[in-house]
Amino acid sequence: MRIRMLVQMPEGSSRNGQPWPGEGESVELPTAEAAHLVASGLAEEDTEPDPPVKPRGRRKAAPAEEE
Repeated sequence: MRIRMLVQMPEGSSRNGQPWPGEGESVELPTAEAAHLVASGLAEEDTEPDPPVKPRGRRKAAPAEEE
């Protein structure tokens, strides 16, 4: 379940060794954990689609330098 944090978690707090997302940032969590945060008023369900990701083109090799 995707949620958006409504609060900033205390500095240094983490979830599974990773820092919590900041206030207003979204994160994908297991449904039970996300639902608990929503019910506690710490987050809301994020129904916004993910921002579009720009496709990456293949990098062209740099031209060989002549001596």
